Amino acid sequence: MHIHAGDFVLLGDNLGSALFRRWFRLYLPIIVTTLGIVLLWHVFGISANLHPQRTLGAELWVWYNEFKSFTWILNSSPPVWFTYNPHTWTIPLEFKGSLVVYVTLTALSRCTRAARLCCEIALIFYFIWIVDGLYFALFAGGLLLCDLDLLAAKDELPTWMTRHLKPHYSIIFYVLFITSLYLGGVPSYSRELADLRSSPGWQILSYLKPDAAFDYKWFYQFWAAVFLVASVPRISWLKNFFETRFCQYLGRISYMFYLVHGPIMSTLGDRLYAAVGMQRTNHAIVVPHWIGRFPIPSIGPLGLELNFLLPHLILLPFTLWIGEVLTVLVDDPCVRLAAWLRKLTMPAAVTEGPILQQFEVRDDAVVISED
Repeated sequence: MHIHAGDFVLLGDNLGSALFRRWFRLYLPIIVTTLGIVLLWHVFGISANLHPQRTLGAELWVWYNEFKSFTWILNSSPPVWFTYNPHTWTIPLEFKGSLVVYVTLTALSRCTRAARLCCEIALIFYFIWIVDGLYFALFAGGLLLCDLDLLAAKDELPTWMTRHLKPHYSIIFYVLFITSLYLGGVPSYSRELADLRSSPGWQILSYLKPDAAFDYKWFYQFWAAVFLVASVPRISWLKNFFETRFCQYLGRISYMFYLVHGPIMSTLGDRLYAAVGMQRTNHAIVVPHWIGRFPIPSIGPLGLELNFLLPHLILLPFTLWIGEVLTVLVDDPCVRLAAWLRKLTMPAAVTEGPILQQFEVRDDAVVISED
C-alpha cells in the first residue's frame, strides 16, 4: 500500500515495526506453551510424547538448550526439532520467510510497477528452480498475490491482464481452484520420485518436479496454495463461506490451535485412542492402564473407522476450546507486549502508521494477518 502510494518513510517505519515485533509474536507463545508441557509432567504427572528428565531443573536446562538452538534461524545445519512440540518446526521457516518479505519489499520499494512484478516472479523462480527454497517461494508467492490484489483494487493491473484475462476471470479462477484441490492431494508417503510416478494420475505431473527440490511434495503444494489463495476471493460462494463467523473464529485462534493440537493429541488423544482400541506401540509404555478400557469396533472405511472418529467428538471441541482460551490468555497478550516493547524503544515524538500486513504459513498455505 505504501509502496503504491510512494510513501517510503511510512513504509520504512512499518517494516521496522514488523521486523522488531516478529520474533516476539512467533516465539513468546511457544515459550509459554512448551513450558506448560514441561510442567504437565513434572508438576501434574501427565506424560506427553517426550522422554522427561529426572528433575524439573534438569528438564528446564534441556528445554533452554533446545530452545536457543531452535530460535537461531541463521544456522547452516538442518532444521532443529523442538522436542517439546515437534509441530513448531515450521516457525523458524516462517520467521525466515518473513525476513524474505521484509527485505524484498525494501529492495523493490522504489522500482517501477513492471520491474517490481518481474522481480517478484524472478524471486519465485529462483526459490523453486534454482535452489531448494520452496518454503520461501510460498512467501514470495503471497507477496506477489498481495501486490496484484492492491493493484487490482486501484485498477492498475498490467494491461495484458485486464484486456485479455478479465473477460475470462470466472473460468480461470474455477480452473485454478479445482487444480489447487488436486495438487494439494499430492501423494507424499515417501520422498522417492518413483513412488509419485507410480501413483495413479501423477505420472505426467511427476516430470514437472524441479531438480533443485529435495522433497517434491512442496513443489505441488506451492502451486496448490497459490492457486487456492488466488481463487477463493474471486469465487463468490467460496468467499462467502470463508467470511462466515466460524471461519473468522478459526482464523482468530489459529496460531494457538496450531501450537496446542500436537500436545493435546499426545496426552488426551493417546489416552482416548488407547481406550477405544486404536492402539500404538508406545501406548503400552506411556498409557498402559488406558488400553482397551472402552473398546469400540474398528468398522468403516480406511481413515473413517468408528473407533477413530468417536474420540474426535471429544478431541476437536476440546482443542478448539483450549485454543480459544490460550488465544485470550497467551497469544493476544504476546501481540500487545511486542507492540508495547516496540513503542518503548521509539522516541516520544515518533508515531508509526498502520501496522504492515504480515505473511504467515499455515499448513502449507500462505495467509495474511494483521497482528
